[in-house]
Amino acid sequence: MTGLSSIAKQDQAQPLPKATAEILAGPIVPVMLRLALPTIAVLVVQTLVGVIETYFVSSLGASVLAGVSVVFPVLMLMQMMANGGIGSGLAAAIARASGAGRWEDAQALVWHGVVIAGVAGLAFSAVIIMGGYALYQVMGVSGPALSAALMYSNIVFVSSPLIWMVALLSASLRGAGDTRTPARITLGGAAILLPLSPALIFGWGPIPSFGVAGAGMAIVVYYLLATLFLIRHMRSVKSVIRLSTAPLRSRLFKDILGVGLLASIGTVQLNLTVAIVTAAVGRFGPEAVAGYGIASRLEYIQIPLLFGLGTAIMTMVGVNVGAGQMHRAQRITWIGAAIAFAFTTLLGIGVAAFPQIWLTIFSEEQQILTVGASYLQSVAPFYGFIGAGMALYFAAIGMKRVLWPVLAGTARMIIAAFIGWISVTYFDADMLTLFRILAVGAVVYCLITVASTLTNGRFDHLNNPISA
Repeated sequence: MTGLSSIAKQDQAQPLPKATAEILAGPIVPVMLRLALPTIAVLVVQTLVGVIETYFVSSLGASVLAGVSVVFPVLMLMQMMANGGIGSGLAAAIARASGAGRWEDAQALVWHGVVIAGVAGLAFSAVIIMGGYALYQVMGVSGPALSAALMYSNIVFVSSPLIWMVALLSASLRGAGDTRTPARITLGGAAILLPLSPALIFGWGPIPSFGVAGAGMAIVVYYLLATLFLIRHMRSVKSVIRLSTAPLRSRLFKDILGVGLLASIGTVQLNLTVAIVTAAVGRFGPEAVAGYGIASRLEYIQIPLLFGLGTAIMTMVGVNVGAGQMHRAQRITWIGAAIAFAFTTLLGIGVAAFPQIWLTIFSEEQQILTVGASYLQSVAPFYGFIGAGMALYFAAIGMKRVLWPVLAGTARMIIAAFIGWISVTYFDADMLTLFRILAVGAVVYCLITVASTLTNGRFDHLNNPISA
């Protein structure tokens, strides 16, 4: 029985949404790109806004910049958990419910996401506001820099529930096949944030200068407006999926959190790996850290592209798994992985062959360029393995089989971070050896993820009664 016919039999009164029909029967690559491009555009713009915000804050002095810099990774970790962790679990759950024709569950999952957003947001607010002083001291700031960090952090993390709300409402729409609405709202918010931020930081007309507090206030305003616009849209008849209250059910929380919590562990692993590798490189001196930082920044630029493509793969796989179209879900998985592998491999080979094109954008110091070139020539040719592994990771979220991809991330962390750290600290390995260990970690990560995906495909006919 095909997915389309099974849905028709489950609920003949409920018309199949256009987005769902295209995911179930449309051409794979065009539909994938249509879903991915709005998300990619949003993430690229958000990255640029972050760079511009840093530029504005840098005008307030080195101490303020240092204070905001230690807050940024904590904020990024929360955003990654909200979007890539719990948000991915919610989007995948809605996609599977939509594909199976369980419209009531799909609608109810949105409300469950709102509840999770409120609880998680309040928890982050409480932890960071109460523990921020000790946390930022551990991260290396004191005096004026610590004061600036606390001023900025306390304002930003008061809005944690709004940040979580925007992430999970956007994830709900993406899971239902609508990536354009979150993109429009986010881009509109960015257009407001760019002039609002310097106005609040430096003052403009009747608006007084708030300094670093103004940077935090601008973020609060941005997320408040984004939340209001998302709620307004999702309460209207135009929305592909509606926001309304629903009875809370443990099985729906389990459907979201069973995948979302594991995916959140993956985001923590990524950040922990970067921190430990940076500390290992730091043993070779500040120039080494600078060279590594400049070179590895290229990987962060790839994340928006891979996340946009990955969420499209996740939604398409989830909808088709819900509809019992396992062979189509597997085909989408491998096509998405091939696209990610091809793009990141070409990029990696290009920068490995001509590393100066990227590195000289940031520095002309020869020692920094030498370290950066060594990293890119050792690791960049293996970017394709990271790209394919991430694509398969998102597909696994759609299939609700994310354990092994997360364990693959654990293996990469053990190899890249801990073995790399031990090799440098206790066995006097040089930087080139450390960079080669990072490349091995990327390959192992991909191979484990590929093996888990192949195993899933082998037993799908046994585990999925709809397709059987």
